[in-house]
Amino acid sequence: MTKQQGWIDRAVFATGLRRWTRAAREARETDLPVLRRQRARARRLRSQLDALIHVAEERLALPLIGNQAFPSPPDSDWAWRPELWCGPLPVGGISSVPSNSALGREATLFHDCQHSEMTLRQIRNRREADLAAYGLRLDVFRFDGSYLSLAVDLPEHVGHGLKRDHLIRVRTIVEMEKPLEIFARLNIKHGPNTEQIVRELPLGAETVEVEFDLAYTRLNEKRVERLWLDLIFEGPEMNQVILRDLTFSRRKRAAL
Repeated sequence: MTKQQGWIDRAVFATGLRRWTRAAREARETDLPVLRRQRARARRLRSQLDALIHVAEERLALPLIGNQAFPSPPDSDWAWRPELWCGPLPVGGISSVPSNSALGREATLFHDCQHSEMTLRQIRNRREADLAAYGLRLDVFRFDGSYLSLAVDLPEHVGHGLKRDHLIRVRTIVEMEKPLEIFARLNIKHGPNTEQIVRELPLGAETVEVEFDLAYTRLNEKRVERLWLDLIFEGPEMNQVILRDLTFSRRKRAAL
């Protein structure tokens, strides 16, 4: 909209508002035929205004699409939320999910079931407390496999300058129908080797976080190629798990 169009739009709105304000003020003395026409017009206008207000209040109350804001340590040198939790994906869900099925560019589900009875779907977050615009819902029915994991690829640049004195923090919001164990495994490929650090998510609270201390690895800092996180679900049969958010941050550990 140009500056002139914006001025015209404001002028038209102000003129209409004055007209309806005057009509409302004079309604008790207005001739009945005129008042009947005004009522019909006001009802038509009110129905459109109510529809606009309803949609606007719903959309404006939802977390902002593309939002990358979330709590992270003040000394972090990198913080990131994957695309699945930021904005709508071209394909929003998968049914009877085969192993090695990707939802978006960064998240992939792995399992060894003979017959997949699970669905993976991106959902819109609608709670006032949510910062992420979208969440991920995993529904598992009959499960005849021995493992189920969700792999999330981290961006390539997080490996730039990665040192053994770094801490990588993972923060997530988890909902589930019934309790189950979830493990987070950070994988760092450096040359022909891959370092793996495993942490169990402390699921006593809805929002949980774990830190991976690279000081306890044999990381070759000069050969870091890629990083990814595996979320491993133990005993997932007949359960629904919703990851309302998933975020990462990186910071230097305090000197010993």
